[in-house]
Amino acid sequence: MGCLAGLGWFILLVAVVNIEAQNKHPIKINSKCLGNLLRVDVSRLGGSFLEVSAVINNSSIILTPSLSSQCGFTIKKDHLGNAVIYASVQNCFAQNLDDKAFTTKLGLRLQSDIVVEDEFHLVEETCYYSPWASREIICKPNYMEVSVKKAAPNEYNLPAYPDSDPRKAAEQPMDASFRINTVVFFTPEERVMQVDEAQINGYGISSTPTRLLLRSPNPSRETYIKDVAGVPMTVLSTSIIFEKTKLTTQLYAGAACPQAQGGVFFTETSIRWFLPRRIDPLICPKHFRLLEVNMGVDGRKLEATEISARNYSLTLDDLYVIVEIPIGAAGCQIKSHAQDGQYFTSYMIELMLELLWTEDDTNEDTRYKVFLPVETPLQLQPPQVIDATVPKEMMFKALIGPVGFDVMLKNISSPSEVLSLADCIARGFKVFDQMSPNGCSKVYTVEVPFTDRVVGQRKEKGVTMYNLHLTFGFLVLPKHTPFTATAYLRTKLEDIARPSSALSSVAPPSAAPPSVSGSCDDKNFHVLVKYGTKGFNFETLMGKRMLTGSLAQQYGLMVNDTHFSLIVPYSAADATVEAVQSSSSIKSRLDVTLRHPKTNKNIQDFSLTCNFVTKLIECFPNGTITALAITMESVPSLNPRRLTLRNPACGPTYSNDQYAYFVFTANSCGTTRKFLPNMMLYENEIFITDELELRKLSQSKEPDFVLKVFCYYDINTNQAIGFNTRPRRSEPYADDARGEMQVEMRVALDDSYSVFQRVEDDPITKYQRQPLYFEVELMGSYNPKVSLELAYCWATLEEDKMSLPRWDLIVNGCANSRDPHPVIFHSVLPKGRVHYPSNFKRFEVPMFAFAGDKDNLNRQVFVHCEVVICDVRNPVDAACNVQCSDHDNTMKGQKRAVSDDPGFKRVSSGPIIIMSP
Repeated sequence: MGCLAGLGWFILLVAVVNIEAQNKHPIKINSKCLGNLLRVDVSRLGGSFLEVSAVINNSSIILTPSLSSQCGFTIKKDHLGNAVIYASVQNCFAQNLDDKAFTTKLGLRLQSDIVVEDEFHLVEETCYYSPWASREIICKPNYMEVSVKKAAPNEYNLPAYPDSDPRKAAEQPMDASFRINTVVFFTPEERVMQVDEAQINGYGISSTPTRLLLRSPNPSRETYIKDVAGVPMTVLSTSIIFEKTKLTTQLYAGAACPQAQGGVFFTETSIRWFLPRRIDPLICPKHFRLLEVNMGVDGRKLEATEISARNYSLTLDDLYVIVEIPIGAAGCQIKSHAQDGQYFTSYMIELMLELLWTEDDTNEDTRYKVFLPVETPLQLQPPQVIDATVPKEMMFKALIGPVGFDVMLKNISSPSEVLSLADCIARGFKVFDQMSPNGCSKVYTVEVPFTDRVVGQRKEKGVTMYNLHLTFGFLVLPKHTPFTATAYLRTKLEDIARPSSALSSVAPPSAAPPSVSGSCDDKNFHVLVKYGTKGFNFETLMGKRMLTGSLAQQYGLMVNDTHFSLIVPYSAADATVEAVQSSSSIKSRLDVTLRHPKTNKNIQDFSLTCNFVTKLIECFPNGTITALAITMESVPSLNPRRLTLRNPACGPTYSNDQYAYFVFTANSCGTTRKFLPNMMLYENEIFITDELELRKLSQSKEPDFVLKVFCYYDINTNQAIGFNTRPRRSEPYADDARGEMQVEMRVALDDSYSVFQRVEDDPITKYQRQPLYFEVELMGSYNPKVSLELAYCWATLEEDKMSLPRWDLIVNGCANSRDPHPVIFHSVLPKGRVHYPSNFKRFEVPMFAFAGDKDNLNRQVFVHCEVVICDVRNPVDAACNVQCSDHDNTMKGQKRAVSDDPGFKRVSSGPIIIMSP
């Protein structure tokens, strides 16, 4: 509410609440607290326009883009017609109760041409967040937010200037009578603003009972860009001045967030994100401890089991926190594109990293949460056509995909006609789509009877050849951009059934018929089929499917002269689950039918029913719970993909037509807790929450599907472990010593440093005002703790590095500030041949301007560098801790004799021919 007082110029709009939804398919709204953020999901928007407003005192304030960034809201709508709203728990309009409970009310208005009246929904959610870290930072695409604890008297020492310590000090207690007066921005130059001016410029500033909040829109004029370990980051640095009568105190507040796609690299199969482990603008002491690293997707933290199940990777090295996501893994969205009739895709995912660290000399902690929406470059992904035809079923079956959910099958055409989907269904085609296992895409299935006129036939020697040529017309929504996929299907079918394998036999009418018997073990059905009298003609059906040669091989076919046997797992698609007996047992049935191929009369019907022990629910000591929901015969229409836990946002980690597999924790997804004598019981349920699915099941008069999930934990068991420790006084590092090292200097063709000038092409020719791009590499090094540093670089006209005249380029590790065109250092990121950036240095010489000899401007130049190798962990090694400042010229540009220090290695490049333009 403190922020609202400074926003009096906002227009208040009275909301008209329309409770009755006019849309035939009402939208679905879910809200969830995610730590210091509130997330609201709005799905099934269709073509409706969504207007979001903050509701306060029976009035609504429309959240425009500028107001959203100032007040802590992020609103985005995806290409599938769904919207996601993130709100900081400390947003401008939240009702704050003692910095522990935050209530936010949002008004969602849908405007559509289909309905007469707008549809209005009110969302109210209270988030409880405690305890707070000393400093909390949120990085969202449209704003940066920092919340810092107010200091108590004498809790900190007042710093000499704000940048000396990210912890500020208070000279007086920060009671309610202190008022924010002035904001000093460091860009890095000082820029002073009054609070009213800062708010007019889009900044959100408020003071709560225990904390100071500052929010900056992204981008902002008062922020600046800094390279942190090769990752460009936007930095906000401020000092907030509080005044009370004649007393003054100040608090430092700052944030640093990666720029869009900063530190992100793509391969054909994965996305890799590098976040610096030490974010220098936020950490002043040399020693800090990283306490926690968590990754998430869509604002939700993932447990280790879920990260592994999704094939994600979260690793740390000395420099970076590294996230790797396989393209197409669960949690992503596929965005479709059509260009020149071809199908392209890009993968989108919103990654999150949350770091918690503490600094040794202040003993204060920082919680740092960064959201990074990622979209891959376009990739050509023509839909694949898989021929799944079973000839004996007298029907072609084709699988086409995968394609994104924003793709619609419009029509199917043959060489002679074009059919809409309605025409196809009227003709007896079957057309349907189903979700891919990763949940990010879908696959279309098309079935065409052999008897349809689009199917070609040709008879040859007792065999009928069938062929089908179809073109599938797709549209990418919402722009209806077309593309196509083509299928050529061919198969053959013998006109007279003949014994072609051990699965069938021929016999005279008086022969003894074949027979089936079976048994069960703990995991499988064992089926034995006897041929009967030799030559008896029969077909075998497993469940509802014909037993083909390939299916029999899957079931471990064993054949001899009198019978064949199969081993069918209880979880096979041809088995039927009759009931769930308990959390560790199911009752499953396998039906086997022997049928006469000519008359289609059943020779024998055989059913085998057994109980199988299986872990449907597992409870792990760390609070992780897994549950397996299996489709049952009593609910044949159940789609496992639609199942959820009590919280509808908690769907299955993996699902298919047979089962849904859930992974969650005991404190999430609506799980409840009960205290029992010496035990603690956690309970949840798996059931259908989807309204369309419920309506479909109710129309079919099928029973409700509910699976109880429960875990018991012993609360009186003590586990003792013993260990001995000896604290380390300091981190080990390598001492300086003499040794051989191989260093190479190369000249790149441009600033991408991907192509270099070949040695055989020397001398290099450049015009006088063309930049030169140099790379220096420590060869043969595979140690990220070894750092290559440029101490001095200079240019001479002679190959002799001691010759004169000489032009200093780099002095004491910094660009020569006396040069009117100083060198530019380029960051090095782990990409391609660069595995350890600390083993490389790159710099650019913008131009050469020589004094004297003006009549002969064409000359050759040699560039030399002195480099030093050091351990990046050594705090006393000056070569590894060079600080360059534009304002410090005491050591810059001074001429210096070449060092005789054996710790330096010299490397040269040249000759380079400088031509006059």
